Amino acid sequence: MVTTNDATSDLCFQTVLVERKASTVRLRSTRHLVILLAFALLSACASKLSGYGVGPQAERQADIEQANRDPAPDAPSTYLNLIERMQAQGLYYASLAHIDAFEKQYGVKPETTLLRADALRMTDQPQAASDTYTKLLQTPLAARGYRGLGLIAGASGDFGHAAQQLQEAVRLAPTDAPTLSDLGYARLREGDVNGARVPLMKAAELDHANPKIVSNVVLFLLADGKDTQAAALMDQEKFSPDVRLAIRREAAKVAMATQAAQAQAKVALAQQTARSAPVVGVQGVEPAPRLLQRFSQ
Repeated sequence: MVTTNDATSDLCFQTVLVERKASTVRLRSTRHLVILLAFALLSACASKLSGYGVGPQAERQADIEQANRDPAPDAPSTYLNLIERMQAQGLYYASLAHIDAFEKQYGVKPETTLLRADALRMTDQPQAASDTYTKLLQTPLAARGYRGLGLIAGASGDFGHAAQQLQEAVRLAPTDAPTLSDLGYARLREGDVNGARVPLMKAAELDHANPKIVSNVVLFLLADGKDTQAAALMDQEKFSPDVRLAIRREAAKVAMATQAAQAQAKVALAQQTARSAPVVGVQGVEPAPRLLQRFSQ
């Protein structure tokens, strides 16, 4: 005979079993949902990192595509900024493709001409880069055009021509620290240590945080015989051993150029002295033509 209390106990036990089963089902469902979400997130990440671009490149491409789909009043400037970011990260070939796309949509501008010239120079196309920089000489970006021509000349080893082009760039943009630094470096490599001092000091005071400018100042100090000051500046800037070695190698090249320039100056001075020296005649000796005339009579 089953009592009321026993029936009640059985009912409670069954209720507990049902609740445990329901809890188990909910737990399993939750686990399945978490796994599905994890797979979904992994798939999203994989799709973001796959394709022709990887990581930041894919993100930049997506930004550009979005800008093209939803052009704003300042869409050209936004696109130009994206191209500049590409070049800042070393993506010069990609930037050339996007410059083509920009000019097809918005037309050729001095800014895109400069970006194209820089990309051509950085992708080892000096002649095309030179032609493109030349197009800038009649635009508001003429200073950048002369600077680019100077950098191309320097890369070919013609530091005299490089200094001339960079001097013109400095004349048009007298407060541009990188151009001043480039001019100073070109003069050092030309063997003109004294001529490098002023532009390098200007560059250093205009942008003392630029490591390339500081490196050129150290190079000048070494070339000028101020080894102690050069070492102190390298210590202050915490230059790595590799950077210090590279600068000293450059200093050796500057020393050779300086010696060659001094030798050429001596030769030129000797030739000038010889040309300007008066011709001293010997008394009593007639010029050769008169002697010949006398014998022919």
